[in-house]
Amino acid sequence: MNIRPLGDRVLVEPIEEKEQTVGGIIIPDSAKEKPMQGKVVAVGKKTDKDGKCVAFDVKKGDTVLLPKYGGTEVKLGDKKLQLVREEDLLGVIEK
Repeated sequence: MNIRPLGDRVLVEPIEEKEQTVGGIIIPDSAKEKPMQGKVVAVGKKTDKDGKCVAFDVKKGDTVLLPKYGGTEVKLGDKKLQLVREEDLLGVIEK
């Protein structure tokens, strides 16, 4: 099963934090913060006021900064994904 985002939405797979710190302390699930980074899995089709297609600022495979709270969590198989509007993304991480 695949998900194709509609409109100006972007489907992102959050990048989970490591479960153990450098010092060896294991962090329980209840103490973990929501991921702030993710990898773009799919993008929708954005249009302007005249109905013409407009290019997204992000593309499949980009690593992006996510808002701490926002978007919609979607579960696809065993993966947890997040559906967010492109305008809600905070930035693209360039390497």
